[in-house]
Order: sequence, then structure tokens, then C-alpha cells
Amino acid sequence: MITENQTDVIAFLANPASHGLSAPVETMETHISHIFLAGDRAFKAKRAVKLPYVDFSTPALRLDACRKEVELNSPTAPDLYLGVRRITRDTGGRLAFDGPGDMIDAVVEMRRFEQSALLDQMAAAGTLTPALLTETARTVVRFHRAAPVVHAGGGAANMAGVLDINRAGFATSGVFPADEVERFDTAFRAALAHHAALLDRREQAGKVRRCHGDLHLRNICLLDGVPRLFDCIEFNDQIATVDVLYDLAFLLMDLWHRNLRELANLVMNRYLDEADDEDGFALLPFFMAVRAAVRAHVLATQVEESANASGSLHAEASSYFDLALRLLAPRPPRLIAIGGLSGSGKTTIAEALAADIGPPPGARIVESDRIRKALHGVPAETHLPDKAYRPEVSERVYQEIAWRAGLILSQGGSVVADAVFDRPADRSRISRSALDREVPFQGIWLEAAPEVLWQRVEQRSGSASDATVDILTGQLQRDAGDIDWLKLDAAAGPAQIVGEIRTLAKAAEPSTA
Repeated sequence: MITENQTDVIAFLANPASHGLSAPVETMETHISHIFLAGDRAFKAKRAVKLPYVDFSTPALRLDACRKEVELNSPTAPDLYLGVRRITRDTGGRLAFDGPGDMIDAVVEMRRFEQSALLDQMAAAGTLTPALLTETARTVVRFHRAAPVVHAGGGAANMAGVLDINRAGFATSGVFPADEVERFDTAFRAALAHHAALLDRREQAGKVRRCHGDLHLRNICLLDGVPRLFDCIEFNDQIATVDVLYDLAFLLMDLWHRNLRELANLVMNRYLDEADDEDGFALLPFFMAVRAAVRAHVLATQVEESANASGSLHAEASSYFDLALRLLAPRPPRLIAIGGLSGSGKTTIAEALAADIGPPPGARIVESDRIRKALHGVPAETHLPDKAYRPEVSERVYQEIAWRAGLILSQGGSVVADAVFDRPADRSRISRSALDREVPFQGIWLEAAPEVLWQRVEQRSGSASDATVDILTGQLQRDAGDIDWLKLDAAAGPAQIVGEIRTLAKAAEPSTA
């Protein structure tokens, strides 16, 4: 509820003269903030609200929150946060920044940037790229590695606290009927019980940390060509003290909700490539569902304060509510292995296919080139010497592929394995990863004429593969044995190949009739 003092503060911050300007001040609102864009500065004021998860009801609480916001966000966006300004009122009733009178409010002062630099605006404009989101995933990994570990209860109890906040948030709104919310909450509690043991193991392993807490596309911006995380949760440590993959899940859910499924799958895969956190992969659909529920209750709260209660806000809240339930729906695990000589397009097909395999955010891509680079402790783009491709090293790579696939499958996740697979032993090993766990397996062999493969290898750049024409020539000279995988023409377009594999995968799914 806006107080008389805060009404005056809003008018003061919206007045160009307060900033020494003549141009109008642009204003924006969220459910807990007022934002003012003035010249090359942005000022963020906390709304005088008291909700189940946030208390900004007094000037002192708002000042503390502003200070904490600057403290927590400065490490990830050092050039963005400039400090905290006190709003004071003198004896004549005039307001000023940091004046001699009594403090009546506080604001965070930030460097202003173009709204087009926000990743949510880039998503709307269709300008998000795999390269940018790869770097974003790596930025999140670095942030999580540096985030302080918190041992303040079990991992399942931590998520139960999030569900409690969600339930309390829904109770402040009449957007969703009480019986519907009750069924919704029951479904989430059942999913939590299913994952409780894994959540507790991850907490014991130090995977619960003081994270960002609100890591969606609008809270990531591109500054000076670098993705920056900002606007983390500063007002409630419980909300931000979570499993690192739950933190990541907000970004994944946001991309999924925008129907950018391949990009969501890419972010997940690039994050896990860097973080080596395979054991939590099976939790991501649940984590994404909880994040969708958070958005649903936050938007429902905004509907209560809006004059347009049955309009766009209501529809958006409902879309997240429905998405949350879809994300909770179980889907059986499966393993698809894509093999073929260098230049056959395995990685292109794997990346286009993975988002449609298994529950959101799609299948984990277990790729030989990235595993080989990780085993040597170098980034995927680093070129390895010839000795890194000796038979004993390749044997270790294929063992790792099978081990990772088996781990993920055993926890209910799906896998797309991407490697040459030109040795019968490697094909047998990867198929056993699925068959030993009674999971459906499909082997795909991409084949093309040598001249097509040579041309592709010669023209390739920017990938994790080190394959050269000489390496391809060696592959062509080896006997791959009897290949009983489904053979597809690698010279066909990726869309056609992926369409064929999707059709096969759908046909192999158990009937729900």
C-alpha cells in the first residue's frame, strides 16, 4: 500500500527537475518496485508493501534492502550499481537526495542502459543467439561456484519452504479458485516427496547456496558485450538460498515459456558441461515447474492490485499456472545415440533434436568432443593435440559417455549421445546403458558420400570438434563392422533428419490410451 510519504517520493523521482534535467523521466513498475529512468541514471525505489515473502513497510526496512541490493549485485554487475541514495524531507517539506532533513525513503542508483540490452527484450526481438546464451550459461556457472554454501536444513526442507511461500502467495489472490490451488499444491508436494532423497544428498554435497534467486531473462543484461546478472533477491534470504539448479531453472523456465525450447536446452547443456552436475539433471523439470508456480502467484498478486483484473495479467498468470502443471507431468526416459563419421552432422542433429526428447528442458546431450576437452581440462573451443586422440584416450571418452548416459537414465532423465560410434564395442556399450535399465534405445547412423563429408570438415569452424580431413580419411579406412542402427542420409537437411527421428521416438512411446 502506497503511503503519503511514498506518494511524494514517487512524484519527486518522476520530476525531471529533481535530477537537473528537462527531458521527461521514464517510469516503470514491478510488484515490489518503482523504477525511474532519468538521463544516464536509473533509480529503483522499493514499494511500501508487506507480503508473505517481503516486508518493505517502513523507510528503515527499505533502506536496508537498498543497501543489501547493492552489496549482493555489485560482484556480478560491478559497473551497473552505483550506490544508495537517501530521500530526505527538510523542515519546509521539500524533498532532496541525501539532504539534511529526515529520511523518508531510499533508492538504489544505477547506471542506465538501453532496455534493448535486456535478454527478455532480445528474446522478444528474436536476437538471442546460441553464442550469447552459451556465455550466459558459463557466467551463471562462475557465479554459482563463488556463491557461499549454506547448510541450514535438508534440501527437501529447503524446497518445502519454497512451496510454502507459493501457497501463501496464492492465498493473497482470488485469481485461482481455492480448490484448484489445493490440487496444485498437492501435486507439487507429491513431486517433492519423490525427489526428497536426491535433494537431501545435494544439500549435503554443498549444492544449496546463497544464489541469485530471480534469474530470469529480464534480470540479465548485455553490458559492453558481456552478459551481466543483476537484480537478485535481496529481501528474503530463504528465497535465494536454494539448490544451484533451482536457481538456473528460472532461466530455463523463462525460455521454455517463450517457446524458445532449443535455447533452453542449450543453456542447460552448456551449464552442465561446465558445472559437471549430472546428478541433479533429473530435478530440472520439477525445479522449472516450481519456478512457473512462482511466476503464477506473483502475477496473481499483481492482478489483485490492477484495475484490469480479467485482462492480460490474469491471462499471463494462468499461462504460468498451466505451464507448471505440464512441467510436472512425467515422461519416460529414453536414449538416442547419433553416430556417423566426422562431417555427418551429428552435433547439429543432436542439438536440434534434444529439446523434444524427455521432459523439459529436453535431453542431456552427451557429446564426445566436449567430454574429451573436459578430460583434458580445457574449454570446448580449444584445439587438442593429436595425442589426445590416441586409442586409449578415445576408450576413456566412450566409457565416460556410457557412464554419464547410465547415470542420467537411472534417475529418469533422457539422453542424446553424440559421437562417431564407428567401433562395434562402443555401439554395444552405449546401447547397454539403456537396455540394462530397461529404457528404450534408438541408434541412428548418419551416412554420406566421402566427398560430402570432406567438404563439411574442410568448411567447419567454431565447433568443439578437432576433426580434420586426415582424421576423416582414417575413419573412412577403418572397418566399422556390421552397423545395425537405423541409417539415415546425412546429406538430407537437418529438419528432415530430425523429423524422422522425432517420428520414430514418438512411435516408440508407450500408449496412454
